[in-house]
Amino acid sequence: MTSAPAGAQLTESELEQIAELLLRAGMEVVAPLTGSLIAGGRSNLTFRIGDGVSRWVLRTPPRAGRTPSAHDVAREFRVTSALVHTEVPVAAPVLLCEDETILGGPFAVASFVSGRSVQTSVQVGELSNVTLGAVLEELVGVLASLHRVDHVAVGLERFGRPDSYAERQYARWSSQWELVGPASERDLAAEVITGLAPRLPRQSSTGIVHGDYRIDNTLLAFDAGVPRVAAVVDWELSTIGDPVADVAMMCGYRDAAFDLIVGTPSAWASDRLPSVGELAMAYEAVGGVPLVDWSEHLALAYFKIAVIAAGIDHRLRAGAASGAGFDTAGDAVAPYLTLARDVLTTGG
Repeated sequence: MTSAPAGAQLTESELEQIAELLLRAGMEVVAPLTGSLIAGGRSNLTFRIGDGVSRWVLRTPPRAGRTPSAHDVAREFRVTSALVHTEVPVAAPVLLCEDETILGGPFAVASFVSGRSVQTSVQVGELSNVTLGAVLEELVGVLASLHRVDHVAVGLERFGRPDSYAERQYARWSSQWELVGPASERDLAAEVITGLAPRLPRQSSTGIVHGDYRIDNTLLAFDAGVPRVAAVVDWELSTIGDPVADVAMMCGYRDAAFDLIVGTPSAWASDRLPSVGELAMAYEAVGGVPLVDWSEHLALAYFKIAVIAAGIDHRLRAGAASGAGFDTAGDAVAPYLTLARDVLTTGG
């Protein structure tokens, strides 16, 4: 049985202070707030808060064992504030509190968006073929819309460096591998790292990158049976970069080895979803950016996911983590490194 994460409840005192901040932000709070945990674990803690009339969502980093750069609610608040008046559906941001004396860390509050969260393969199985096809069309369409947003025009000119995205990603994740990579996969990783070095993809476009775009990081609404993305969530990895890399990461997570990372049969690894190639073609068909140097982008994405899996396993072996996915993530490292090597060898 998995225990609840530390800080899984908001105290009465904390809720009173949050209510005061909501009032200052222009919200109407008509009764004492209540709060309940929606999600928690390796990502930010997410609470539903409300006064019996209105509801909001509060996001804050884990209260124990957090690394600030990996749980950046201020980053989420900034990018959603910029996107709220665009075609990209996001939960309307309400307030950002960087005073860590209230909850022990910064937190952000957004409007509550009603929607279905599709997380598991069982939930995918509940959708008809027609509905699932429409959902996937919506998903790739929203990603293409994100990549069409002029980041300068919406105030995100300084949200991240616009150039040399692949080079910076390669340097970052290669260095990270040196810290967390298991010795058993050293030779395979070296083959991938060496193979990528002279073949880093060119950057032919620049835009807002979500960094973790999948079906489980959206909320879906079904209006009269017609699905739409009600909100894209989990923006903590967002930046300015190469949109093609965003598509590659979305596709990279489609492999069955992703189930080992999350510790359960996941929605995004379901065999009912399109293949990597089909997803890529669907993205271009709805007006996404041209997928220049696609094989190289995909190989880099597979390598990044291998390092992410290695990092989760590293924390487990160091005694700093437990729970679903932590005890199986290490088994995903070799499959993802192999995928990266094979793409470099065969061209995808």
